[in-house]
Amino acid sequence: MSVKPWRSVLYVPGDKPRAIEKARTLRADAVILDLEDAVAPEHKDAARGNVKAALAWRWPGPLLVRVNGLGTPWEHADREMALLAGVDGLVLPKVEDAATVHALHLRVPLWPMIETPLGVLRAPEIAAVPGVAGLIVGANDLARALRTRPHPERLPLLHALSAVVLAARAHGKVPLDAVFNDVRDPQGFTRECEQGRTLGFAGKTVIHPDQVEIANGVFGVTDAEADGARALLAAWEQARSAGKSVATYQGVLIEQLHADAAQETLELWEKARSEPR
Repeated sequence: MSVKPWRSVLYVPGDKPRAIEKARTLRADAVILDLEDAVAPEHKDAARGNVKAALAWRWPGPLLVRVNGLGTPWEHADREMALLAGVDGLVLPKVEDAATVHALHLRVPLWPMIETPLGVLRAPEIAAVPGVAGLIVGANDLARALRTRPHPERLPLLHALSAVVLAARAHGKVPLDAVFNDVRDPQGFTRECEQGRTLGFAGKTVIHPDQVEIANGVFGVTDAEADGARALLAAWEQARSAGKSVATYQGVLIEQLHADAAQETLELWEKARSEPR
C-alpha cells in the first residue's frame, strides 16, 4: 500500500493573498486554505475568490479547503466553489456524527474536524465513512467545550487525542494533531509535536511557516531510521528464505508486523525525498 507523508499541514487564511502565495514556496506536506475561523464574516466572499484563484495554481502537494460549517450562510457557496475548482480535499469543521458526512455525497477526500465532545465520542463512526481521508483535531474548541484549563502537556485532552488516533487508525485513516497556538515558542511546539508522534498522529496542523520544518523533522523519518528499517527487512528476508516465520534483529524477535512497519517507514522516507519542492 502506498503511503504519503502528512507531517506538516499548514493553515492559510483565505483572505490573505500574500500568505497564500508564500505557502506554495514552503515545504509543508499539504496546505489548507481556510474560509472558516480565520476569516471574518465581512471578508468571506473575498476570501472565497482568493481561494478559487489559488486552486488554479500548481501546488507541490495536496491543497485542501476548510469550508464554513453546516448551517452557515456560506457553506453551499464554499463547497460549490471548491469542488468546481478541483480541490484535493475538503476540511469539514465541527463534525459530530457520521450522518452529516454521509449526507453531503461528495466525491473528494473529506477531512472531518473533531472539535467537540460529541465528535470525540463518535469519531469511530465518522472515520468509518467512505471518502473520509483522515481526522483533524480542533483542540481549541474542544478544550473550551470540555471546560479544561491550559496545561503544558495537554493532560486534560490526552484521552480525547488518543480516541481520535484510535478511531482513525482503526479504519485506515490519517490522524492529524491540533495546532499549537504560540508561534513564539518553538521549543513548546517541538515538545507538542513529539507528544503527538508518540500518541500516534501522522502529523501536525500548523499555523505559521516557522512551524513547518519543525513538524517535518519530528514526524518525518530520519536517515538513521530508514537505515534501521532496511536492516530489519534484510534480516526478515533472510529468515523467510530459510523457511522461518520469525527472525531476530539486534537481539529482538521480529515477525511479519515488524516487517510491514519497516516497509512503511521506508516508503515514507522515500516519499518525503522524492516529492518536488
